[in-house]
Amino acid sequence: MKNLKIVTAFFILLAVTAKAQNEVDALRYSNITFGGTARYIGLGGAFGALGGDFSTLSTNPAGLGVFRTSEFSFSPSIYTSETSSKYLEKTSGDIKYNFNLGNIGFVSAYKLRKAHDEGTGWEYLNFGFGVNRYANFNNRFLIEGDNYANSLITDYLQRANGNLVSKLNPFDTELAYNAYLIDPIDTLGNYSSVVPVNGGVKQSKSITASGSMNEMVVSMGGNYNDQFYIGGTIGFPFIRYYEQSTYREVDLDTISTFKTFSLNDDLSTVGSGINFKLGMIFKPVDFVRLGAAVHTPTFFTMKDSYSRTMSSEFDDGKSYLATSPNGKFDYELNTPMRVIGSLGFIIGEYGLISADYEFVDYAEARLRAKSYKFFEENNAIQSNYRAQTNLRVGAEVRLEPVTLRGGYALYGSPYKTGVNNGEKTSLSFGIGIREKDYFMDIAYVYTRADENYYLYNPLLVQPVNNSMTSNNIMITLGLKF
Repeated sequence: MKNLKIVTAFFILLAVTAKAQNEVDALRYSNITFGGTARYIGLGGAFGALGGDFSTLSTNPAGLGVFRTSEFSFSPSIYTSETSSKYLEKTSGDIKYNFNLGNIGFVSAYKLRKAHDEGTGWEYLNFGFGVNRYANFNNRFLIEGDNYANSLITDYLQRANGNLVSKLNPFDTELAYNAYLIDPIDTLGNYSSVVPVNGGVKQSKSITASGSMNEMVVSMGGNYNDQFYIGGTIGFPFIRYYEQSTYREVDLDTISTFKTFSLNDDLSTVGSGINFKLGMIFKPVDFVRLGAAVHTPTFFTMKDSYSRTMSSEFDDGKSYLATSPNGKFDYELNTPMRVIGSLGFIIGEYGLISADYEFVDYAEARLRAKSYKFFEENNAIQSNYRAQTNLRVGAEVRLEPVTLRGGYALYGSPYKTGVNNGEKTSLSFGIGIREKDYFMDIAYVYTRADENYYLYNPLLVQPVNNSMTSNNIMITLGLKF
């Protein structure tokens, strides 16, 4: 089992050492959390059986049928993320701030029956259009430690051996060769390194990520006899992800001739996709709500641009700079389908309690391209990831004229072997005022996750233990008409 975990971690490492498209990217765009309006996040995202909030168009579109008036809403947000990284007994940390828009949306409600109509039938037919945000990629890492066991160049040396210079990888081993960090010792493809295999270097890495995943929604929902609600959404998610990183090694006064080298990476990913969502809400009695929703896979068209530079400096004053080609690649990503079951209890005019239970199989994500088959990457997805359930619960207490809210969300680890924990938990609180013609909600969400990260080959290097926290403060302003 230990060997299996190491092999799994090695595939995870490919995000750092190889091309940009791999199983790590597939997970990044599949592992989404709740987002949207302040009322929605204040309740922990547990809105699947409730409806009447614009965020539900991205989760259970049957919630659109609950609306009785038209409305417009938008939700500015302040987001901060902080990561504490422990590597080789040294802890470093960094923080990043981001201002964004959690949602902007419009709902148009059409009453189909007049008050004096008798019998049963369709009460409302409603339409919704707008944008919800459900992933924020803004983060900053700072990793540092003294390594007396090995070096990144140790890894490059192992991968270079057995390959002629003409066969070296232009994004790693060829850069190390051009920066004079590895040198051929014969014509058979064997190399030596300026950094000893037992290291003796101070290692550091800074990573800055930014971007988000948002979804434009076009939805329709209906209300049958105030007892059964049904809805559908065509979603058009779009991705913007940017990452810059600098890895550096400095001699700890144990290596002759070598002084330092740096590795700089730039990655830009843009993508757009389409998915479909169907949902229903059933009210068997006045105080109970049952909800269910199915999300098809999202079919993304992606484009990556990436480059890498390596610089080196030696004790004799000489320095070298090596640059990779500008990598560009178009590909497709299919994220997993989702199934959500929901239960809600309406406690008269005093409040409510609600819960969502979501199933998603992260092993179903797939990468595809015309010019490359992604055999290894898709096999790594199936080997590394698993089906998991997510739980969201929330409660609302009405104390006229204000409403108090609280929520909790648990997102299970997508990893199969336990190399990474990957579990996320969120606590949320909110307050709102809702009047006849307008409403205002404020919410705060605290999220925590722990996950391992490898600077390079996990067969050589110890993991970095990352503890990540985020804080999100959102306000939603809305008009009803």
